[in-house]
Amino acid sequence: MIDWIPDTLENGKPRYQAIADAIAKDIRNGRLGDGMRLPPQRTLAAALGIDFTTVSRGYAEAQARGHVESHVGRGTFVKGRVVTDHPDPSRTAEADLSMNMPPEPQDPELRRRMQEGLGYVSANLIDLLRYQSANGSLRDRVAASSWLSMRGMVPAIERVAVTPGAHATMAAILLIITRPGDTVLCEAITYPGFRNVTGRFRLNLVGIEMDEDGICPDALEAAISAHGPKALYLNPTLQNPTTLTMPEARRLEVAAVLRRHQLMLIEDDAYGFIPAKCPAPIALSAPDLTWHIGGLAKCIGAGLRLAFTIAPTPRCAHHLAQSIRALSVMPSPLSMALVTQWIEDGTADGIRRFVRAESAARQALAREVLSKISYRSAENAFNIWLDLPDGVGRADVVARLARRPIGLMPSDAFTVLGAPREQLRVSLGGPASHDTLRENLHLLANALTPHSFMG
Repeated sequence: MIDWIPDTLENGKPRYQAIADAIAKDIRNGRLGDGMRLPPQRTLAAALGIDFTTVSRGYAEAQARGHVESHVGRGTFVKGRVVTDHPDPSRTAEADLSMNMPPEPQDPELRRRMQEGLGYVSANLIDLLRYQSANGSLRDRVAASSWLSMRGMVPAIERVAVTPGAHATMAAILLIITRPGDTVLCEAITYPGFRNVTGRFRLNLVGIEMDEDGICPDALEAAISAHGPKALYLNPTLQNPTTLTMPEARRLEVAAVLRRHQLMLIEDDAYGFIPAKCPAPIALSAPDLTWHIGGLAKCIGAGLRLAFTIAPTPRCAHHLAQSIRALSVMPSPLSMALVTQWIEDGTADGIRRFVRAESAARQALAREVLSKISYRSAENAFNIWLDLPDGVGRADVVARLARRPIGLMPSDAFTVLGAPREQLRVSLGGPASHDTLRENLHLLANALTPHSFMG
């Protein structure tokens, strides 16, 4: 037996969870090694001055997370890290550069914390392989509510659903509120994934004129009167691809129009968790009309395929669960368990903070290399929105850099209102190192010179 006592349990959580957290922490820092025996529960309880049952629950929680294993008559032993730091080359995924990806964590400590969450998942693997609720368990929805509270959202738990990614959630919502031939409004330049979904559902997508603050309220009023739409779709924070963020005053104006016409809003808050300071979601001004989608692809990881969704009413949440069941059966219980664990132990917030800092660093690199190029960006955006110089065509630039690991997408994919302009979305995220990104941006800068296309 080793003489182990946690340094502190004052982390704001119930003490049994704090004990499990302390075990995980000391495994990470090497104080507890694989195979070491923990003190008997009564011994540790006496040392800490707490109830025996609290320590017992703490050990049980640590076992559920995969950090320890107990043997009757022998005691509780540390399992150490339950995953390897060495990736299997056959499972190494090739990045899809057509997507606007967040930067990927490289810090060893953060990556270890992320991997340790898998220990909890593996310890509950059999349970997580069952069919489960179409909108998440109560524990998962409570974790989702906690995460959404960072955006000022504190809805009744009956309105919260864990859904299988923002893209699938949009489809599920449209299945509820539209029929083929209906009209849906969006920004003049919008997220191509939403264009794809509405096209598949045979919906009429109408773009709304934009200015530097987002969609224009007068244009929204006119479009509602002219088209009788079923819903408005907006991506109001770090909008993909323009990177603009709708200021609070404009959000209030848009909410007033929605309330006046009782028009539903699908608010895609994919990037809302990234900036340190961000205007409140429109859902707070029109909660009974808004389907608020807090996707996790940009702030934690796209491979999770999860979103935290707030329905306008509990009844709408029930309809959403039915729609999800029809389209996807349920969100992945494995992903839900992992994300809930990451939220509860602070790992999710660590990933979010990394993404915030690293996206700002990559934007600074872009400003350095493209100092003479005209483009739009924001501090924490994952991309820049590039205006091409006169005489340079978007198709030519894309073709010229097709073999380089840089994500370029022409304006054609985003444009709903009017003809596409000579613009490109240039993604800065994903697995590329700073050196690789710098090299690619220099090549991009050279490709934007008209004479570079001459022979």
